[in-house]
Amino acid sequence: MTNNNSNSSINNLPAFKIASLAILIAVTTVFTYIIRIPIAPTRGYINFGDVAIFFTAITFGPITAFLAGGLGTALADLFAGYAQWAPITFFAHGLQGLLIGLILKKKINIPGLIFSFLAATIVMAGIYYITAGLMYGFGPALAEIPGNILQNVAGVVVGVPLAAAVRKAYPPILNYKW
Repeated sequence: MTNNNSNSSINNLPAFKIASLAILIAVTTVFTYIIRIPIAPTRGYINFGDVAIFFTAITFGPITAFLAGGLGTALADLFAGYAQWAPITFFAHGLQGLLIGLILKKKINIPGLIFSFLAATIVMAGIYYITAGLMYGFGPALAEIPGNILQNVAGVVVGVPLAAAVRKAYPPILNYKW
């Protein structure tokens, strides 16, 4: 019989944390890469990576969400042929995950979800808007904002219930915040 103390000590092993982070990076990469809807004026794309970022931030906390969100989406950019965007994507989605995780660290409630959605959207969409504006002009960069908002809406609508379902089905996951 395994007791909770041995489970929590396994969760804190560096190998367990690295393996878990690698899985979350891979999941974020797949969510970002599989479905890509191009945005013509800036050559960017809409994706479902924010679902994985919201899930990771709520389930594993801000640092894990920063790393998985940043690395996972940047890898998807590299695989999809958008290498010029990878550093910006790492920064935009890494900060997005970090903010969501920090805001929801203490308690997950409706005001916190709304605030985290707004903060994450402003930061992520703002970084992309400024970068696309410098690369392609600020007029074309405006075309990306609705898609970035839509990505965050999908993150909340799918990622939050997914995190709640996983927490309910597997309560020990509450001990996995790093």
